[in-house]
Parts: sequence; structure tokens; C-alpha cells
Amino acid sequence: MKIEFHGADQDVTGSCHLVQCGNTRLLIDCGFYQGSRELDAENAEPFGFDPTSIDCVQLTHAHLDHCGRLPLLVKRGFSGKIVATAASRELAGLVLLDTAQLQEEEAAHRGPEASRPSAGAPPSPLYTARDALQTMDRFNAAAVYGTSISIAPGITATFLDAGHILGSASVLLDLQEGGTHRAVLLSGDLGNAGRPILRNPAAPPKVDAVVIETTYGDRRHKPIGPSVEELYTAISEAFQRGGNAIIPTFALERAQELLFFLRQGVDSGRLPGTMQVFLDSPMAISATEIFEHHPECYGDKTRALFSEGRDPFMVPGLHFTRERSASQAINRIRTGAVIMAGSGMCTGGRVRHHLRHNLARPESAIIFVGYAGRGTLARRIIDGAETVGIFGEEVAVHASIHTINGFSAHADQPELLAWHAHTNASRTFLVHGESDAMKCFATLLKTTKVEMPAPHDSVTL
Repeated sequence: MKIEFHGADQDVTGSCHLVQCGNTRLLIDCGFYQGSRELDAENAEPFGFDPTSIDCVQLTHAHLDHCGRLPLLVKRGFSGKIVATAASRELAGLVLLDTAQLQEEEAAHRGPEASRPSAGAPPSPLYTARDALQTMDRFNAAAVYGTSISIAPGITATFLDAGHILGSASVLLDLQEGGTHRAVLLSGDLGNAGRPILRNPAAPPKVDAVVIETTYGDRRHKPIGPSVEELYTAISEAFQRGGNAIIPTFALERAQELLFFLRQGVDSGRLPGTMQVFLDSPMAISATEIFEHHPECYGDKTRALFSEGRDPFMVPGLHFTRERSASQAINRIRTGAVIMAGSGMCTGGRVRHHLRHNLARPESAIIFVGYAGRGTLARRIIDGAETVGIFGEEVAVHASIHTINGFSAHADQPELLAWHAHTNASRTFLVHGESDAMKCFATLLKTTKVEMPAPHDSVTL
């Protein structure tokens, strides 16, 4: 038995871990490297293993950095099954198709410096919409939280609610080879407890080894209550100055949570009922519709709202903006608008257009409510850049900049420690975190052997 580390190792993106038991090889996630690196050579590099040798993929959740290279895996020869929760499968289809289409568009518009297979031919995307659809055909059994699935002789998998995004899971593997038995738990991304929509992460069982994310292994989050008040204040002050509030938004979970709180703000009188809210992201719009299909993932409060016939995501003045022309029209609005658009790190998507029109306006507010990786446009703005490059031009940063960390969908340090303590693991592997966060977290784990694997490390379990 062994585990190999092929992504999000001493890094926060590209999650990909390979577990071998007997002759069976399981892959846990196969994600995109994100940040400033989308469509770069890093995502096109070999996986570090032969895709044809993989028997099964267990997908923890549908964020791009966990599922984004699945079509490339299939394209390079993987022919096994993919196991995920029903909600993750539906969201993954949305994410992969969107990513494929963006790659096709990007490839068609790449400059002459891009490598081309032949003169005059457009550079090839990593994968196409057809590849994404073929990947969805590989999704087989739908995992149900807490129910064991037989993967192969000597291997069972149990998906535990991770409380991170809709359908997210930690994967518990029960491995038996010869006379040896190991219980191995891979956390996936763990959620921040006390959120309004989803349940808290399930308490894990005792295991022999655990692979745990450390995105916020070095810090505590702000409490959600003050964070919501900070959001309301930032929006209200922007309106009072005669500007707009731009919120770079991740399409899955963050967009839906913000709609939830915006509705509460209007209902309570903290936000004006006359404000216009634009969800300017076709993927976030579709994801919101998918959310309404999966009440099995909701916490008690959200489930109660739906049972009462009250849609918690429907804010007065809400506009779903799918068409590009409608998105462009938003930029004629000078005040009184909350504009939520992707991507959360500002590496792509429609938010860059809204930033171009609002960053230089002192009356507007740019509100960051999620993680911003190194090298991203979001991180440069948060770190205080006086100007930033957008679409080839330098844009001055005069808008009010707000960073509200309490909305994170990731567990913070105390929550990670509490979750880990339940496992009683004798061996712990830290992944999905920046180096400083990992090192800080490692010093707090006194009762376990702690390892921080490098890319493509292989260890015997």
C-alpha cells in the first residue's frame, strides 16, 4: 500500500493524490493549477503517473482546482469510473464545460507567441467541450454521505460531508492487502462551521493516516456576524458616495452565500430595497439553480426556508445576467448596484471588465470575500498596488478596497485542529496550503508523525 502526491503539495491548487492497494490504483481528485497559471504549461505537463493505469477516481468536490484536469486525464487514456456525490457530479459538469469553452475561446485568441501545431492553426486548448462531455460519461456510482462503496476487492470508500461547498466530501478509504489493514482519510477541502446554507463538516472517524488540507492552517477567520456587518457597511458607504460595489465572486458556494446575506440585509433594513443586484456569471447562475436541486446538502435553517416556500437566494432587485451584451450594459450604471461577477481571484471572467470601469472611481468599492492566490490580480489589488494591468492597460486603483475574510468556505486553524484531533491518526500528511501555513500548522500537531510531501513524492502506508 502506498500513496503518491501529484498536486497541491506545498501549494494550494491542483489537488491530485494516488492511492495504491494491491493491483488497484485510485486517484483522489485531479485538479487544475490556478492563480496566474491557467492554461499555462503547468497544467499540460504529465501527471506523474500513467492515466491508463488508474482504475477509479474519487472526486471530493467540484471546485476547479480539484476536478479541472479530469478531461485531460480521460483524453490521455483514463477509462475507469469517477465516483462523486450527486451534487458534485452536477456541479462538475457545469465547471468542466465552462472551463473547456473558456479554453477554446482563449486558444482562438492567443497571440502569435503561442505555440502552434502548424502554421496558421490556432493553439490547441488542453481539452474541449467534447472532452468534458466524454468525461461526464465516466461518472458512475453516486456516493451518499456515510454509505460505504465497494471499489475493488479489499477497498471500500465512504464519503463524509465536508461542509465546504454543495456535495463536498472527505473520502475515507478502508484498505486491505494481504494481512495488512489501513484506514486512510483524505480531507478534501473542509468547510467553515456555522455557515447558513450547508451543514458543518462531519466529525471524522479514527484512522491510521490522514491527508489534510492546510489552506488556513496559520490563522483564524473573522466571525461570520461581524463579517456580514462589514459587507453591509462597505456596500452602503459605496452607495452614499455615489458608486457601486463590485464583488469578485467564486461561482460555487460564495455566490449563493452572498445572495443569502444580501436578501437578509434587505429584509432587515440594513441594505436599501431599491438596490440593484447583478449576478453576472452564467456559471454562478446555473450553480444557483443546481443548489435548489439538492436539499440533502442543506443545513436546517436553509431547508426550513425552502419548506416554507421562501427562496433564500432571491434578493429583491436581483438580475441574472447571462448574455454578454447585458453584462456590458451594467457598466453604464454609475451608482446603487452590487455587481457580483467571476472570477473570485480576478484571473478571468467578467469581473475584470467591471474592475476596469470601477477601480479608478473613489466612490466605488471593491469587496474581496475569498482567497486570493499569489500572483493573481486580486492579490495585487489587496496588497495595495497603485495601478494594475487589465486588458493591456494600466488602471489606477482609487476605489475603496475591502478584504472580508469571514466568508471563507475553508476551515480555519482551530477548526482544522479539532477535525484532525478526531482522527487520532498516527501519520499526517499536510497538503493544499502555502508553505508558511503548513509549517505553522505542523508545529501544533504533537501526537502524530507529520509530513509535508513534495510534488510526486511516494510513501508506503
